[in-house]
Amino acid sequence: MLYDLLYKTVLTRIDPEVIHDVCLDAIAVTSRVPLLRDVVRQAWGRRPLFPVPSANQGGPLARPVPGVLGLAAGMDKEGQAVEGLDMLGFGFIEVGTFTARPQPGNDRPRMWRYPQMRAVRNRMGFNNSGADEAARRLRELRSTPRGRSIVVGANIGKTKTTPLSEAVEDYRYSAAAVARWADYLVVNVSSPNTPGLRELQGVESLRPILQAVRQAADSAAGRHVPLMVKIAPDLADEDIDAVADLVTDMGLDGVVATNTTIDHDLGEGGLSGSPLLPRSLEVVRRLRSRLGEGPTIIGVGGISSIMDAELMLDAGADLLQAYTAFIYNGPAWPGRINRALATARRPRA
Repeated sequence: MLYDLLYKTVLTRIDPEVIHDVCLDAIAVTSRVPLLRDVVRQAWGRRPLFPVPSANQGGPLARPVPGVLGLAAGMDKEGQAVEGLDMLGFGFIEVGTFTARPQPGNDRPRMWRYPQMRAVRNRMGFNNSGADEAARRLRELRSTPRGRSIVVGANIGKTKTTPLSEAVEDYRYSAAAVARWADYLVVNVSSPNTPGLRELQGVESLRPILQAVRQAADSAAGRHVPLMVKIAPDLADEDIDAVADLVTDMGLDGVVATNTTIDHDLGEGGLSGSPLLPRSLEVVRRLRSRLGEGPTIIGVGGISSIMDAELMLDAGADLLQAYTAFIYNGPAWPGRINRALATARRPRA
């Protein structure tokens, strides 16, 4: 109730991108104050009693995660607040999207809130400091026992100025830079905010990217790095089937479904939040039917309640991610969802 009041009276009066940056900085700072972070974790981010199993125990990732619900890419674009987001109760954190070279993203304004719809529209354009800086931050994170205990995924995308014909090398560079410090990698070919990017979702374009990323990641890390691809909710059903078949054929670890949608009339950019849930459920259900029981599906798009989370798990997701609901529901929300899900059910192994 206090967060809801703060959101309505203060946060909605500030530019969405500005308040995003302020809140992320506050989360990062809080996580560096030992007593304060312990109080916050106990109040909001308490762990479920049982972790989600690791891959060698029949679970979805390379090691156990403390909760089914993780943070989707896009919130922590630079990997600067991982410990703070873990403190708030997310089961795993996906950082990025990182690109091979630094880029400022699209011109402002580039983020808009729609409280009545519980939605956010953005046209950020992969603003980030580049893969080398991301690697430095992740290396620093992994230099401490606490940092190494957090399950972290790295989301990589194409640099805006890189031609589509050179996309393979662009993705390869990013993968090689960050793979050693990540628990899994996600190839993002589904953002609507980089011109031409979604063309790479076609299997003819996607296969060489995934092959290059897998080789570069495993070589750089000296181990198998679980590799997934993130797809858009706007893909036609037959294209979803084609991606699923590619995942099976290449023996990839899974799919993140879904990214933001351009199926709206609100302006440029992708829409996230509650309006995505029906289509995201359809995509996850179709993927699970096509993939069978093996590859991991991370379901994301419109999850804002326990019921939404249950629906996504029932559709076939192994793990869940959220971003927009975190903005609307506040810092206690991820821990509350993870504890409730752990109490209500054990995730599909």
